[in-house]
Amino acid sequence: MLGDFKNYLSNSLNQIKEEGLYKDERIITSPQSGSVTVKSQKVLNFCSNNYLGLSSHPEIIEAAKKALVTHGFGMSSVRFICGTQDLHKELEKKISKFLETEDTILYAAAFDANGGVFEPLLTDQDAIISDELNHASIIDGVRLCKAKRYRYKNSNMLDLEDQLKKAQNSRFRIIVTDGVFSMDGFIAKLDKICDLADKYKALVMVDDCHATGFVGARGKGTIEHCNVMGRVDIITGTLGKALGGAMGGFTSGRKEIIEILRQKSRPYLFSNSLAPSIVGAGIKAFQIIENNNSFKNKLDENTNYFRRKIKQLGFEIKDGTHPIVPIMLFDAKTSQKFAHQLLKHGVYVVGFFYPVVPKDLARIRVQLSASHSIKDIDFALDCFKKVGSNLGVI
Repeated sequence: MLGDFKNYLSNSLNQIKEEGLYKDERIITSPQSGSVTVKSQKVLNFCSNNYLGLSSHPEIIEAAKKALVTHGFGMSSVRFICGTQDLHKELEKKISKFLETEDTILYAAAFDANGGVFEPLLTDQDAIISDELNHASIIDGVRLCKAKRYRYKNSNMLDLEDQLKKAQNSRFRIIVTDGVFSMDGFIAKLDKICDLADKYKALVMVDDCHATGFVGARGKGTIEHCNVMGRVDIITGTLGKALGGAMGGFTSGRKEIIEILRQKSRPYLFSNSLAPSIVGAGIKAFQIIENNNSFKNKLDENTNYFRRKIKQLGFEIKDGTHPIVPIMLFDAKTSQKFAHQLLKHGVYVVGFFYPVVPKDLARIRVQLSASHSIKDIDFALDCFKKVGSNLGVI
């Protein structure tokens, strides 16, 4: 049996390679930043979630060191047994204050936050109405729940309203959406979603992982951007992107919801507590963004500049304002070739293709960071022009 199984796996891997869809992992030998070292080659990094450039910020590192010394390396336990420190409670309070919510619960990762939110709250008497392009962690979390499932077309309010009508016989209804759709950089229509939620008596949940810290006038995310502060019942987010880039997720919202999650959410009850160094760094990350708007301002400047210039070169991109900039190549093999050639020129990006994105919609997803200079962006644009001409894209 083992021999047959190994042959099956080998054939599957060979097929993936023949189709040009094999995912190589590039080994980075430097800290995460606007530039990184890959195989002794220093390259500009345009595919990281390090939006604010805080992943290697000296104050973040120092805060992690301090927490390591004062609170130890790890908790060796889950929160409700002997894994809750004062640092954990301090970070939860800081997140709640920043997002203007009632309470917050920490998880080992945002994937766990989304995976552990539905099952404790909903039963087969209830309904989840989910955007078709929601993150995989939301999809997996919904699968673990017995609630009825309805799916609406991406950001299509007419279809959302149709699904809400179908779900009216359910006891409780919850609309679930990404705040920012990570493959497109599109921001959800949260104002219209909240209006429909009011009309059809539904709760609203937003995964704001690609927004917390830098979207909205004060960086409070898509909830602030869409002017729906106080109207969203559940917000999930991460410390692993703009807020220091390590690990850790959270769910924030109504106090009764958070309290039930503390009692029943399986990833919270059965996973080790976040390491003190990560929590200490997370506290510092929120302090930085609360007191210094320069990181967000620089990111906005870089995003606007790159979006304008890449379109002038003749590339097709998904329109928007977010630092996620999908450069559409459509063909999966072309996206792989494009990424490999850019790396040789000194620009680190990744090609995305099915099943990460729909078939025939392959792309390079560029992500801007506050750690990039205009000189860095100009260099990358020049490389895109060279490779795009070489491959016949432009």
